[in-house]
Amino acid sequence: MHRTFPPFSLGLLATATLAGVCSTANAAFVDDSKASVELRNFYFNRDFRQHEAPQSKAEEWAQGFVLRYESGFTEGTLGVGVDAIGLLGLKLDSSPERSGSGLLQRDREAPRRAQGEYSELGLTAKVRASHSVLKVGTLIPRLPVLMPNDSRLLPQTFSGGQLNVQELENLNLDIGRLRQVNQRDSTDYEDMGVTTGAAKNIVARRSDSDRFDFASLSYKWTDSLSTSYSYGALDNLYRQHFVGLNHTWALGEGQSLKSDIRFARSSDDGASNVDNKALGAMFTYGIQGHAFGVGYQRMRGDTGFAYLNGADAYLVNFVQIGDFANKDETSWQARYDFNFASVGLPGLTFMTRYLRGDGIDLGAGRPDGKEWERDTDIGYVVQSGPLKNVGVKWRNATVRSTHFGNDLDENRLILSYTVALW
Repeated sequence: MHRTFPPFSLGLLATATLAGVCSTANAAFVDDSKASVELRNFYFNRDFRQHEAPQSKAEEWAQGFVLRYESGFTEGTLGVGVDAIGLLGLKLDSSPERSGSGLLQRDREAPRRAQGEYSELGLTAKVRASHSVLKVGTLIPRLPVLMPNDSRLLPQTFSGGQLNVQELENLNLDIGRLRQVNQRDSTDYEDMGVTTGAAKNIVARRSDSDRFDFASLSYKWTDSLSTSYSYGALDNLYRQHFVGLNHTWALGEGQSLKSDIRFARSSDDGASNVDNKALGAMFTYGIQGHAFGVGYQRMRGDTGFAYLNGADAYLVNFVQIGDFANKDETSWQARYDFNFASVGLPGLTFMTRYLRGDGIDLGAGRPDGKEWERDTDIGYVVQSGPLKNVGVKWRNATVRSTHFGNDLDENRLILSYTVALW
């Protein structure tokens, strides 16, 4: 069910707050504020290589603008403020035969045709007491159980409330409730659903929910060790517990070993069959500008991993195209990064990785599914001169699967530039 009111109805509190603050002419509100505009020029090309694919390719080109404003807080025991985000996407090239890249909003009357432009304004009221901040309105929270998607032209946003508490040193707590989601290629706020695609075997007896509750706790034990626990629940669809550990072992002489270990337990909440245990670990050895990583991920249970539809998943093997989170899938990753600053070329970076998954349960009478993905990223950010901070990134991916899924070749070219307005 599509609705358009949440960012504005929840934003009424932000508007009222702003009016009250302006009337008091509080200097901190203005002096501590900041604003920026990010420009994204995005070309996307995905070729479908499997036999009898319904569409030969998705190919679009678009220009995006992301305006962000964050006010300071008024002085006093309770400080109040307001944030805002303005999003605008413009079509540069598309056609009905090549649409569906996720860059542009589809036309309601002609679903295969992309609209010429789409936009959104989100407002957020905020209140600070001591080291705790409550926000209500448009939110983009980033937590293990909730990873908004920002891999296309404009970011995915949510409407709801979030409380961040940092009263104790090294301890961070987030609690909140989301009501609706605005997808990355949409201007309509709608109820939230669970990802059911690929070979996850997730069956939902209701398509969506208007309540996602979350709580996340992280603690930094030392500068090199931190742990976390997160809980997420999409009402009537699934519940999820997430624990994680991050550790960096300094080996001396510019060397380190990073460990990232994650475990999630997901179960149904009345209207689905979600049942999954997900274990993942990534170990990365760094020396000078080089980084060599090895990842392992395993899915067990009656279904694959559950996460919000349209969002990302906090999994070590969630990559450019695939999530390697199907029923009973076991996957491995080998990754290499190089930062050219170590050889006198700051701003230039390179990454390549290869992932392979197998043992995917496709149902009785069918052989197990297999898949692999190869990704390469090359990026450069201008370091000085009139084009300083202009970034360009090329992202390439190849995906192949056996007995399920799509075979894809994909290229993305992204030009970006962020301007601080004040």
